[in-house]
Amino acid sequence: MELGGVLILVLSFLILLALGVPISFSIGISTVLTMLVSIDPIATFTTVAQRMATGLDSFALLAIPFFILAGQLMNKGGIAKRLIDFAKVLLGRLPGGLAFVNILAAMFMGAISGSSVAAASAIGGFMGPRMEEEGYDKNFGAAVNITSSTTGLIIPPSNILIVYSLASGGVSIAALFVAGYIPGIIVGLSLMAVAGVYSFRKKYPVGEKISLKEGLKKLLDAIPSLLLIIIVIGGIVAGYFTATEASAIAVLYTFILSVVIYKEVKISELPKILIESSSTTAIVMLLIGASIAMSWVMAYQNIPQTITSNLMGLTDNRIVILLIINLILLAVGTFMDMTPAVLIFTPIFLPVVTALGMDPIHFGIVLVMNLSIGLCTPPVGSVLFVGCGVANTTIEKVIKPLLPLYLAMFIALLLVTYLPDLSLILPKYFGLAN
Repeated sequence: MELGGVLILVLSFLILLALGVPISFSIGISTVLTMLVSIDPIATFTTVAQRMATGLDSFALLAIPFFILAGQLMNKGGIAKRLIDFAKVLLGRLPGGLAFVNILAAMFMGAISGSSVAAASAIGGFMGPRMEEEGYDKNFGAAVNITSSTTGLIIPPSNILIVYSLASGGVSIAALFVAGYIPGIIVGLSLMAVAGVYSFRKKYPVGEKISLKEGLKKLLDAIPSLLLIIIVIGGIVAGYFTATEASAIAVLYTFILSVVIYKEVKISELPKILIESSSTTAIVMLLIGASIAMSWVMAYQNIPQTITSNLMGLTDNRIVILLIINLILLAVGTFMDMTPAVLIFTPIFLPVVTALGMDPIHFGIVLVMNLSIGLCTPPVGSVLFVGCGVANTTIEKVIKPLLPLYLAMFIALLLVTYLPDLSLILPKYFGLAN
């Protein structure tokens, strides 16, 4: 490992981030500077361009724009309201029921759309005012919405798990999708435990009683939305189509649901939805391309191998090494967006954990759970900003009710880290893992 090249890469990246340069440009510029100074100044720009183009030339990545478009259609298609109504039927009568409803609805919405930001905006926009009307503290409601929205990154379909599949060298997307269910549910239940204790102590009211007839109606209204999970994941696991093909089917299904059945999206609104989806896709793909180029430079500088040998030399205790990796990833998540973090740190830590006997599927779930916590933390937590904006509050006011929810997410992370079967039992059952 050439120390000068590593210092240029790390310091330039951190300085650019501190100056407020967008992360994709920070990654790209620091990669180019490192190559210019310490690798090959003549072929720098050609090499970086080739690495970016080659990295994006992946059939699996085609799923991302389709899932983004499906998420946009869901967000505007009245699906969130129907999922909230269904969640109220299931949990609304419990003490602090609206907090439980928020969490369960966010889990449903995240699982269907695959987007934590979409879940935070859609569920928070509807549930925030309702919780405030019922006497809930606005900042507590925002904290619940922010943390629960991240479950959609663990429960499939999840774009970030597709990115991890690319970064890991081809771990099965189907296996990753199935592996996310139990950990995602554990996170949701952990958040519910904290929300329940908080609501009981504050004596928040229970929801209004819903008749059997009304409950069945809300269930029937929600079934078409929930069917998407079965169609997409069931089709992938059964081998009827790949994750990329499933993403296209998800777009078709959500189009029919939002435009034809629910009639919440008008044909005249489709161009705007397509433009928004294209804009989001462009940002994500630029991040992926720049991160792949940086990963190549890091591999050229032998950074992953050096970190692996140093960690393994530090201790041979598996529990300690996994704890150190978790703490590093938690710190990374506070200042780096999820997509580049997965692409940059997967090749660094995957060799370490596989040397310890950890399954790459299991590590993918642990990695995403770690970085999901970062989405709820300052200074760059996108879900934190969206949740505060939707609730019309500030980060300073939300931090206090967020702290016990952070703790719940961390405990869930440790459970999944040290109990591999929580991630692997379903992939093994469906024959997707050894």
